[in-house]
Amino acid sequence: MQESYEFLKSCQTYYLATDDGGQPRVRPFGTVEIFDGRLYIQTGKSKDVSKQIGVNPRIELCAFNGDRWIRVQAVAVNDDRREAKLHMLEAYPQLKDRYSADDDNTQVLYLKDVVATISSFAGERGR
Repeated sequence: MQESYEFLKSCQTYYLATDDGGQPRVRPFGTVEIFDGRLYIQTGKSKDVSKQIGVNPRIELCAFNGDRWIRVQAVAVNDDRREAKLHMLEAYPQLKDRYSADDDNTQVLYLKDVVATISSFAGERGR
């Protein structure tokens, strides 16, 4: 988990894939944190991505650092605890103009059943 976190954090942008009723949807994301020993991401409940995860919580993340790339398969689990939201907003203060730990829109999700693979285009691969 730590290696996946550090890789995603160093890339700054990763791509989150969801399922929209049989149609894949991919969009750039940037929030990733470790809280309570789990990997977390953040979004807004009003966004389509949140609705898609609500229907099908199986997601994939993908990022590329110029040398190697990572694919993270996981199940996203909503965590409505104020502490989890606060942790994410403290790590990403630029989000505080749009989100609050006390609003009804901020959503943080932890990833469970994670399978992460880091690969290079040269053929090296690790899990």
